Amino acid sequence: QLQFVESGGGLVQPGGSLRLSCQVSGSHKDVWPIGWFRQAPGKEREGVSCIRPTDGTTRYSDSVKGRFTISIDDAKKTVYLQMNDVKPEDTGAYYCGAEECWIILTRPHLVTSAGQGTQVTVSS
Repeated sequence: QLQFVESGGGLVQPGGSLRLSCQVSGSHKDVWPIGWFRQAPGKEREGVSCIRPTDGTTRYSDSVKGRFTISIDDAKKTVYLQMNDVKPEDTGAYYCGAEECWIILTRPHLVTSAGQGTQVTVSS
């Protein structure tokens, strides 16, 4: 059973940057892909990015590709999401969880192993 604790959210201006952290604990944390998905008020979950700890492979949704970067610090058991050039449409609660990458990115509503989320608000 994996546990996740997200942090790093806040208020940021359009064009600004933010780094989210996801502290992972529990068994099999080195096996499962870890990813981020988000949910804006009144909208469905949207996959953002994922990383495979086994080989470092990363994937991104088209909406964040080129602006966001996912990375993992094995020693700290932490997954990061560096958000650059943020836009108002990036606003939402960001969650990290473990699941196959294609599910995180295309079927995030099926992710059941996830944290409580951290809020990101992009506004001037």
